Amino acid sequence: MTVETILEILVLAIGFYMAWNIGANDVSNAMGTSVGSGALTLRRAVIVAAILEFCGAFFVGSNVSETMQRGLIDTSLFLTEPTLLILGMCGALLGTSVWLQLASYFGWPVSTTHAIVGSILGFGCLIGGVDAIQWEETASIAISWVLSPLCGAVIAYLMFSILQRKILYAMNPTEATKRILPLISFIVLGTFTLSLIFNGLQKFNLYLTFPEAVMIALLVGLLSAGLTYILVRRIRVSDEPSFPMSRHLPQTVVSLEKAIKHLQRVHVTSFDETHARVSQLLDEVKDLSKTMRKETSFAERSSEYRFVEKMFSYFQILSACFIAFAHGANDVANAIGPVAAVLDVIKNGVISDVSIIPSWLLIFGGLGIVIGLATWGWRVIETIGKKITELTPTRGFCAEFGAAITILIASKLGLPISTTHCLVGAVLGVGLARGIRALNLSTIKDVILSWVLTIPASALMSILFFYILRALVF
Repeated sequence: MTVETILEILVLAIGFYMAWNIGANDVSNAMGTSVGSGALTLRRAVIVAAILEFCGAFFVGSNVSETMQRGLIDTSLFLTEPTLLILGMCGALLGTSVWLQLASYFGWPVSTTHAIVGSILGFGCLIGGVDAIQWEETASIAISWVLSPLCGAVIAYLMFSILQRKILYAMNPTEATKRILPLISFIVLGTFTLSLIFNGLQKFNLYLTFPEAVMIALLVGLLSAGLTYILVRRIRVSDEPSFPMSRHLPQTVVSLEKAIKHLQRVHVTSFDETHARVSQLLDEVKDLSKTMRKETSFAERSSEYRFVEKMFSYFQILSACFIAFAHGANDVANAIGPVAAVLDVIKNGVISDVSIIPSWLLIFGGLGIVIGLATWGWRVIETIGKKITELTPTRGFCAEFGAAITILIASKLGLPISTTHCLVGAVLGVGLARGIRALNLSTIKDVILSWVLTIPASALMSILFFYILRALVF
């Protein structure tokens, strides 16, 4: 067995390990909100993600990848010794993979792109020093740490706040949902269509002007809105009650229940005059709560809220599918890119500006991603779906669509952003719309810490594995 064959087997093994970790961490982000809200079971989420990630990577993903991940380091350093590039990229992939697996073990949703960047910067500094780093590109990626979660949070916050006012706090949530769903369908399908036209048709050498793409997206949006209008009008909620008009929102009852719990704690720990006054106040608040429950028909509204959540679960699944497809088209091919670059150097013995990603390698990476999601992805899914804030289909939809809009806008503006950071930020935005108490601040602290550690940790691991591989080869 020749040295080249051994290196190729080694690179493919590392590439598969990398793809496995992408599935365990990165892909889990797209499915986390759907599983956490109950819109999809874990088994169905794995199946949906497997199909759409693979289709996005294979049919729409780019076949050309920059060998040094967007020009992060100076490739002239390796012209005389291409073997160093091979070992360095293998070390970078191993460093990224180990960090991703460590993050997945603790349930931290970290950015694969940032981990790869950190690993490449690590061995780039080792070989060529700080002058070998393209600092402008590195700085723009660092800025995305702030932009990605912030934009996702703002959009998701605004969307969920609107849904609260227009649907969840409406006197008749069922009718409000039927009235607003066609508009939401128009926005969602139109936006997704516009994004897929721009990102997908270029693969098939089909180019449309912006006005043409907008017209197609508007047509798809109008058709989906019309179909949604027909379908929701035919739906009948069994035993739908007729609620009396009230000046108070159902949320008033929830707030009063929280006040009762706090007063009960004070009542237990207080003495003498304070104890008596709190007891009297507690009785008054309980009476007020009973009155509000009757006036707002709070108990009878549960069937309506089930209908609302059921309707939005379909839109949440749709948005999860879009994010999974977009992730497969954009991020997966980039992650497999370093493997293609190394194989190209092994085959030709020289470093080229671009390397072709063969179809079999996309399939190979897709299989690794699916296996990673199925075997290890539940940890990150649990963090995104349950540990940051409690999610329902309405909340999950706002988070996923907010992230999707952020990704679309940023990609059109040429801003480097992280899908992971967008999704986490969007989930935070939905939680904030319900109040700071709805957030698990301990989990948020751990997630932000993992983001800060991603680049230095990946860089150090990359350097360590580079030395190990060089010792084994030489």
